[in-house]
Amino acid sequence: MRHYSPNSVKKNSMLKRMLDVEGFILVGGLSSRMGTNKSELRLDGQTAVERIERQLGAVADRVRLVGPHSGQTANIPDVHEKWGPLGGIQAALIAADSEWCLIVACDLPFVTRELFARLMEFCNESTDVIVPLQEDARPQPLCSLYRREQCLRAAEQSIANDEHSPRALLDKVNTRYIEFDELSDLTGAKHFFFNMNTPENYERATEIARLLKNGF
Repeated sequence: MRHYSPNSVKKNSMLKRMLDVEGFILVGGLSSRMGTNKSELRLDGQTAVERIERQLGAVADRVRLVGPHSGQTANIPDVHEKWGPLGGIQAALIAADSEWCLIVACDLPFVTRELFARLMEFCNESTDVIVPLQEDARPQPLCSLYRREQCLRAAEQSIANDEHSPRALLDKVNTRYIEFDELSDLTGAKHFFFNMNTPENYERATEIARLLKNGF
C-alpha cells in the first residue's frame, strides 16, 4: 500500500502540466432503469454531468461528452452505441488528441479532482490503463485512465471479437488496478463509486449531495 501526505492533492496543477490528458464523460445508454435521462438529473442545483465536468476540468486539458443522449452540442457520437460502455470508451479514444484519456460515466456524480489526481500519480511508461477498485474490490473501468494508442487497438479488437464488456479491453493491455485502500484517505472516498442509475439511487444521491455540502 502506498502512503501519501495530507498535502498530496496540491499536486493537481503539476500533474496537469506533466500529463497529456483529456477528460471524457460517457452520457450514452438508454437510462431504462432510471426512466429518464440520468445525465440531466440535478444534485444540489447541478446536473451529474456538470458536477463531473467541473472536477475533470481541474486536471484535464479539456472535457468532452460521449453519447447520443446528452442533449449537448459538444457531443462525440458513440458509433457503437449498442456496445454500451465499451463503445463509449472506443469513441472517446478515437476522438482524443492526448496520450491519456480520463473516462468517467455520468452516473458517478461524486468523483472528485482529488481522486483523478491520485489516479494520475500511477501513470508510467509500462502501464496502459489505471483502474481503481471499489470498496467491494470490483474494478471500476468507467472511472479510469486509458493510454490512447494501446487502448484504442484493444477496444477495436474487442468489438471485432463481439466482446461487449470493458473488461475485454483491460485483459488485452497492461492494466494497473488501484486498491481502494490507496484511495480511502481522500475526502469523500466512500461515495466515489456510488452508481446513480435507478430512482432509488437518485433519492439516495440527493441525500449524499446534501451531506457533502454540509461537510459530512
